[in-house]
Amino acid sequence: MRASLRAKAVSICNEKIEKKGAGVGLSFYAFFANRNDDPELLMEAAEWWIRTHALDHFEKATKVRDLIQAGL
Repeated sequence: MRASLRAKAVSICNEKIEKKGAGVGLSFYAFFANRNDDPELLMEAAEWWIRTHALDHFEKATKVRDLIQAGL
């Protein structure tokens, strides 16, 4: 996953955690606007989420953030 997407994803995870608590869940769609204006980036996130880590549709934001920060 490219560095800009990693930074954005970590930021969004942190925002969700701050607003809703450590148990909040999200999907990779949370990293994007409600329109598909960058399909390549969306597929990059989907690849990381689904193929690389076999994550469920919704995962705890803390888990996702920790995976990203660990460079996995």
